[in-house]
Amino acid sequence: LRATKDMGKMLGGEEEKDPEVVKKKKEEEEERQEALRQQEEERKDKHRKMEAEREVVRQSIRDKYGLKKKEEKEAEEKAAMEQACEGSLTRAKKAIPAGCGDEDDEDEESILDTVLKFLPGPLQDMFKK
Repeated sequence: LRATKDMGKMLGGEEEKDPEVVKKKKEEEEERQEALRQQEEERKDKHRKMEAEREVVRQSIRDKYGLKKKEEKEAEEKAAMEQACEGSLTRAKKAIPAGCGDEDDEDEESILDTVLKFLPGPLQDMFKK
């Protein structure tokens, strides 16, 4: 009879309903959860302190070499773009790389002629019209 009760528990069956056991398990679980929360807070505090120390080191390097923070650089670039666009009703134009869209039509025609040379006669006539 005892073996069947144990087997039932292993297979996900009903556990003992003794109020003292249930209460004790509940208290243990609450203590465990509290310990986990406390460990997580300690870990976060440790990381905050480490990051603050790193920021002090970063700032000393920035001061030493005259560098600026990313946020400061981005703010300056944005201000420069806004200043350049001031008075314009349209958005800022994007820079077009050299060779994009400014090619002569002769290159396009020569490419078309090259392709036409490889087509059979009747197809060449169709494209020439």
